[in-house]
Amino acid sequence: MTKLLDKVDKPKDVKTLTVDEMNVLAREIRELVIETVSKTGGHLAPNLGVVELTIALLASFNIPDDKLLWDVGHQTYIYKILTERKDRISTIRQFKGLSGFQKRSESEYDVFGAGHAGTALSAGLGVAVERDLSGRNEEVVAIVGDAALCNGISLEALNSIATTTKKFIIVLNDNEMSISENVGSFSRHLGALIASSKYNKFKSKAEDAAKSMKMGRFRSLYYRVEESIKNFFLGSSFFEELGLRYIGPVDGHDIHALLEAFDTAKRWDRPIVIHVVTEKGRGFKAAELAPASWHGASAGFDIVTGEYSAEKSGLNYSKAFGDAICELARENEDILAITAAMASGTGLLEFSKEFPKRFFDVGICEEHGAVFAAGLASQGKIPVYAVYSTFSQRLVDCVLHDICLQKLRVILCLDRAGVVGDDGPTHHGVFDIPMFKSIPGLCIMQPANEFELKNMLRLATEISNSSIIRYPRGQIAEVDMENIPIEYGKAQVVKHGSKIQIWALGDMLELALEIAKELENKGVEAGVVNARFIKPLDSDLIKEQVNNAEKIITIENGVVTGGFGESLEVEIGRFCSGVSVMKYGWPDEFVEHGSVEQLKEIHGLTVEKILQDIL
Repeated sequence: MTKLLDKVDKPKDVKTLTVDEMNVLAREIRELVIETVSKTGGHLAPNLGVVELTIALLASFNIPDDKLLWDVGHQTYIYKILTERKDRISTIRQFKGLSGFQKRSESEYDVFGAGHAGTALSAGLGVAVERDLSGRNEEVVAIVGDAALCNGISLEALNSIATTTKKFIIVLNDNEMSISENVGSFSRHLGALIASSKYNKFKSKAEDAAKSMKMGRFRSLYYRVEESIKNFFLGSSFFEELGLRYIGPVDGHDIHALLEAFDTAKRWDRPIVIHVVTEKGRGFKAAELAPASWHGASAGFDIVTGEYSAEKSGLNYSKAFGDAICELARENEDILAITAAMASGTGLLEFSKEFPKRFFDVGICEEHGAVFAAGLASQGKIPVYAVYSTFSQRLVDCVLHDICLQKLRVILCLDRAGVVGDDGPTHHGVFDIPMFKSIPGLCIMQPANEFELKNMLRLATEISNSSIIRYPRGQIAEVDMENIPIEYGKAQVVKHGSKIQIWALGDMLELALEIAKELENKGVEAGVVNARFIKPLDSDLIKEQVNNAEKIITIENGVVTGGFGESLEVEIGRFCSGVSVMKYGWPDEFVEHGSVEQLKEIHGLTVEKILQDIL
């Protein structure tokens, strides 16, 4: 049986559909997205929540002439399907396939790349101003999640929009979720706008009347009247105070209502916010019941029941961190935990339940989280701030100026440090070492297993300076090594050798041991060192080894440029100039998306490649 979706490939095809046909299209797209993500993995719940919204946007605006910017690129699978990429949607997040995010090099429809939240308003304002300066008249639309609107960059942009351009449409997609449930005063403000029973009773009756008004000028009149009534029931809107016209809330799954709101927005003579309410995970029961759990789905689930065919086994670093901080918090009531909208992803859910008064979710406000932690530390508390490595890129100034300069004990736990695979260059956590290692007084560590992670966390609570503990995504490899206490600044010799020494950082220890075993099979003895510390380095061990070593190899799950290997090479140069240093890690480029195994193969992080180079 032919589906309507088979006939829809590009935005102009959407424009020819009736509202009833658009609703049929929405159902078919949901089926395609669920089926696709069950095979590829990906961001399921966010995309199921914006199906009708995406269809209405493409029906209302003339893209690519009109410009649509998405604040969070992971909610654009439907957008990709309807912008001439439907035939490639099965390749999403796969090596050489479609990116899971907006990517300018992928399509002319992707106006601005998106991976981290909070960028669409500033970027969209830039696009709008260029249009104004060039004398054109196309629409610029920024689709912003309610969680991203709390981000500092978004708030700074909101402060500038009304004084910088007169023609800019903001679609506020309010699903009350980022990854975890939204927090903070702004979220409560939006909730009040949605929940007022008296206002919504009036709005429902007024909308029924407005639907019978065929002329656009009557719809505009309706929205003007609505503004007055809304201010009566709810007080002046936050957006109106910033000089932005506000209409809504609009049901984000009612295509007719969305089309009318967008039509009104195009007629307005100043920047406008359309507050759209959507349901994350809509159309897939398992995701509706647990949207946070289905924010990012792994491949292999049943598209009817939502159950996985096989449960994953083994311990991952996020869970190990969560267990470790709970254990330490039971011993020390000064230990507090902070996250930036990622309680689940960073392993802090159990902590939040066991120690609710000592747990703080700051929302998608990473910089605020860092300075907030500094304030806590200035009063004697021990804040542990868990954040993904890629999002820690926003913290550099705060760590330097507000934490380390003041010699405050703040512990940053960087989850997803290293390549993360299918999410690609916006999410690879490979830059944290060169970003942070030059900051004075900052200790940087990486564990090789769950025992070291717990011991490093304990050590970080005992020393007086600030610390970073970085660890990768995924399961912890089992390596044959002695579980001994960690001494500050000291590496661990896992295998003794003389002429060749392999220094491995954290999760690369398993690879180093495999290389050493292969060398031994070829009659070449190689030592293996579990580096543990990126800063400070174990200068005593380095000095000892360079007296006999001919080659020292470093392996890290981070960029080589400015990374751990370069630090070790500089330290070696202090004692000896005759030792060859071979550094392995990720190249000085933005690494593409693909499975971790594929990326390691391509970039030479394999036993075969490194062994060949050594020999």
